[in-house]
Amino acid sequence: MSQRFFGLKLAIVMGFFFGSLHGVGEPAHGGEPDPKDPYLRDPDSVAKTEAEMKPYKQSLRDTDFAFDMLPIPGGTFLMGSPPDEPERTKDEGPQHLVKVEPFWMGKYEVTWDEYDTYRTNLDIQRRKLFGRQANDVDKLADAVTRPTTEYTDMTFGSGHDGYPAICMTQLGAKMYCKWLTKRTGQYYRLPTEAEWEYACRAGTTTAYSFGDDPAQLGEYAWYFGNVGDDREVNYQKVGLKKPNPWGLYDMHGNVMEWCLDQYVGDFYQRFDPKVAAVFPLAVPATLYPRVVRGGSWYDEPELLRSAAREKSDPDWKIQDPQLPQSMWYHTDAVFTGFRIIRPLNPPSEEEIQKLVLYPDIPDELRKD
Repeated sequence: MSQRFFGLKLAIVMGFFFGSLHGVGEPAHGGEPDPKDPYLRDPDSVAKTEAEMKPYKQSLRDTDFAFDMLPIPGGTFLMGSPPDEPERTKDEGPQHLVKVEPFWMGKYEVTWDEYDTYRTNLDIQRRKLFGRQANDVDKLADAVTRPTTEYTDMTFGSGHDGYPAICMTQLGAKMYCKWLTKRTGQYYRLPTEAEWEYACRAGTTTAYSFGDDPAQLGEYAWYFGNVGDDREVNYQKVGLKKPNPWGLYDMHGNVMEWCLDQYVGDFYQRFDPKVAAVFPLAVPATLYPRVVRGGSWYDEPELLRSAAREKSDPDWKIQDPQLPQSMWYHTDAVFTGFRIIRPLNPPSEEEIQKLVLYPDIPDELRKD
């Protein structure tokens, strides 16, 4: 047995043991999940109405981590920015009403600890290590396609545990959501651009969720002005700054976050500003550009505004030496990650297909 493999195996064993010993992964809000439940659901994750929605913590079997989900109330908001907002760009208008249905959203951006459980098969490795036979839930999750091995360390030596996962394509983020859906038995996906802005604003109408003054940004966000230059990638651990009014951390800055939408510059012009749009979504049709939101550690304050829109670019793969280039990684998007949501009322299979809510592999990348 090689020293590297032995070290990995020992780390898995010790992580599982000490995670169990110290309660890592135990629900923070509801009671203990039934150990016989193949999904290990927090009782507080079950709701039929908005009034029943509560914060919950979802554990995953054979891992030593859990993730927090917060309830986001349904409502109507004015999407986009007013013409007089400083640093506003044309694609942020005109402002228009949007009606949003209730959903849960990740309290934090998805971290490497979470993403690597899927990406590097750590759940499968741990199950085999402890001699547990795969059950029906395991088989469904194991069947979800996982990323190929990356050509270099995607953290770029800048931190792993507790740091947001970066450099994945939108496909990688969507496939993670599919895996998580199979693993938990509850439907997870990326937010639409409208849902993301609604959650970011958290009932506010100002440029940022904390007000209009960018001088306060350092209390709530990691951005170009406060990250330093000590590492190649200057992202920070999640949850170190103040949350927005709904308890969500790092909605401004740290890493930009994937949304479901195709980026369309004049998309807002298609809506009647006096009638609330219901589930507006620019259905993906081409690989580029697609929407990312929130700004990052790499950006100036204006790109961290609640209404600021950004888009993916083919140059995000420019250093990828693989031929063909990977459909899983954006080697140059060291500022891009994602956050998950779970709608109270999950879509039908017909809606998933119609709205391209599934992980869509563009034709030009199918040979990967």
